[in-house]
Amino acid sequence: QVQLVESGGGLVQPGGSLRLSCVASIISFKINAMGWYRQAPGKQRELVATIGNLGGTNYVDSVKGRFTISRDNAKNTVYLQMDSLKPEDTAVYYCNVPTSAYAWGQGTQVTVSS
Repeated sequence: QVQLVESGGGLVQPGGSLRLSCVASIISFKINAMGWYRQAPGKQRELVATIGNLGGTNYVDSVKGRFTISRDNAKNTVYLQMDSLKPEDTAVYYCNVPTSAYAWGQGTQVTVSS
C-alpha cells in the first residue's frame, strides 16, 4: 500500500522560507515523476511543481523563481524549497505521483502571515 507522508509546513512571515519533505513508500519511486500540489481554503487542489525521473522540473507560473522541487531517490523523498513566500501561498501542501490513483496523504499546512 502506497503511503505519502508530507512534513515541514508551518507559520512563516511574508518573504520567509520553508522546506517541505515528502516520503513516498513507492517501490518504483525512482522511475516515477513526482509532484507537489496545494489546496487553499475554498479552492481546488492545484499542481504547483513536478520533477521527472531524470530530474527535469516544471512549475506553475505563480511559483516560478521562488519554489524549487528536488528529489533524493535513495531516500524515496521529494522536497519543495519555498522562498519569498507570499500570503497567497497559504494552503495545505501535498505530494503525489501525477496522474496516479494513489491516495493522498494528510498534507502539511503552510501559512504565510504577518
